[in-house]
Amino acid sequence: MHLQESGEMYLETIYILTEENPNVRSIDICEHMGFSKPSVSRAVGLLKNGGYISVDKDGYISLTDVGREVAEKMYARHSVISDFLISLGVDKDVAINDACKIEHHISDESFEALKRHICK
Repeated sequence: MHLQESGEMYLETIYILTEENPNVRSIDICEHMGFSKPSVSRAVGLLKNGGYISVDKDGYISLTDVGREVAEKMYARHSVISDFLISLGVDKDVAINDACKIEHHISDESFEALKRHICK
């Protein structure tokens, strides 16, 4: 299953929420992302069917190995890009917003080059 940008955003959100509290449910995702319950329910179903997450009998959501890999990749991209933009003098809120857009579209090659440049 090929992930759309929204799927990557959901996985990244689950990753962030799991770091704060290992017991993540759909309602937590709704509150964090500001999305409706039906939207999150649909996304959770798609991610589960795609093998990116598992949902236990009590409704707790966990990332699978594949889901965690995607989530960590998106989170790393977001962190590096937003920190870089902030270091250039971009307002923090603007940098975070822009990083969220860039992280889903930048190629692996360009991102690795950016990381090499930043980490000199």
